[in-house]
Amino acid sequence: MNIPKLGLPRVVIIGGGFAGLKLAKTIDSRQYQVVLFDKNNYHTFQPLMYQVATAGLEPDSIAYPIRKVFKNKKNFHFRMASVEQIDDQAQTIHTSIGSLQYDYLVMATGANSNFFGMKNVERYSVPMKNLVESLDLRSIILQNFEKALNTSDIKEQESLMNFVIVGAGATGVELAGALAELKHHILPKDYPDLDIRRMQIHIIEAAPKVLANMSEQASSKSLKFLKKLGINIWVNTQVKDYDGYTVSTNHQDFHAHTLIWAAGVKGQPVAGLKTPLVRGNRVEVDEFCAVKGYDNVYALGDVAAIINENTPKGHAMLASVAAQQGAYLGKIFNKKAKNKQLKPFVYKDKGTMATIGRNLAVVDLPKFKFSGFFAWMAWMFVHLMLLVDFRSRMVVFINWAWSYVNYDKSIRLIIRKPLKSAPKKDELIDELKLPIPDKEKELA
Repeated sequence: MNIPKLGLPRVVIIGGGFAGLKLAKTIDSRQYQVVLFDKNNYHTFQPLMYQVATAGLEPDSIAYPIRKVFKNKKNFHFRMASVEQIDDQAQTIHTSIGSLQYDYLVMATGANSNFFGMKNVERYSVPMKNLVESLDLRSIILQNFEKALNTSDIKEQESLMNFVIVGAGATGVELAGALAELKHHILPKDYPDLDIRRMQIHIIEAAPKVLANMSEQASSKSLKFLKKLGINIWVNTQVKDYDGYTVSTNHQDFHAHTLIWAAGVKGQPVAGLKTPLVRGNRVEVDEFCAVKGYDNVYALGDVAAIINENTPKGHAMLASVAAQQGAYLGKIFNKKAKNKQLKPFVYKDKGTMATIGRNLAVVDLPKFKFSGFFAWMAWMFVHLMLLVDFRSRMVVFINWAWSYVNYDKSIRLIIRKPLKSAPKKDELIDELKLPIPDKEKELA
């Protein structure tokens, strides 16, 4: 790996998400050697991935090179690799490019999609947990309309133009709102030969309301906004299966070529630590973010859970929690180096927000709740300020301004073949071991 041995304690960070990035930026590298591993060479601003998926933003406007973030940081080393195993006895991690010893280890590996054991749903649905999956979804959406142009079968057209989103959290409602904007303002111009009115957007939610983690006011307002945009809401509804064409639920079936999974996530810890996992496949940590049973191994963000009276299920798996924990642990390391007293982590809830579409958003602040146009403006401002650098802010702002004035999303490009796709009907028949209909046999 060509990482030099210095006379400093080595802190190895696994993951360049919000937690890992914030930790690496905060820690005093005059006191520690910092080594950051990530399988990508960029940090992704995940809250705006749905806009990449719906052709609202270019991928490079929400991704930023990790090396550029730390170009002036001393005693810092980045390696693009996958961490495969932790050997806690030898204090060594094993990666796709070799092994490395650590003095302190920080696991900030985030979360991936949780399909709750439904193999077919995992196989044929489209998740959106990283930039590659967002680009896949963009291509799938546009390819569906290209395919719909080439068939005269109305039911097939409708199935291609139907989009089922599972999960009515912030990701689900924001994605549905963006799809609705495409339906109302973009697609009728791009595909005048199609009756875009046949396009249907469904949100399926197992809970009794949308945005269940936000206030009752935010939930009711967002429901009103979603219905205003013509989006179909199905609460108290659970997905049971999906074969690439039919979504089976506990109430009814939906015919759609595209099922977008935004229903659940689970932590993705690295193997090797001798500590039990708690709910959500997360590692239990103490109030100082140290993994239970270890004094030199820490976990942050979605992969970690601080279990106590105030958070019996751990903190919410949010970017704000991860960023605050990363900054906190960086300060802890800095205090350790100076033998200062350590204080436990306390999450400061600065509020929650979600946008449903043009001029429509909901905001929950600790002492104030509002919705509509001003909430939408607040949502845009906050997300602009949270982007990593000035260039990203300018690119995103220009894209948003152009889209607002011209009712246009200019990045409607099909540039990749999605990794996941529905099975062909003959493959589906073979998988299910169904007899081929006689008419199809005659044609064959």
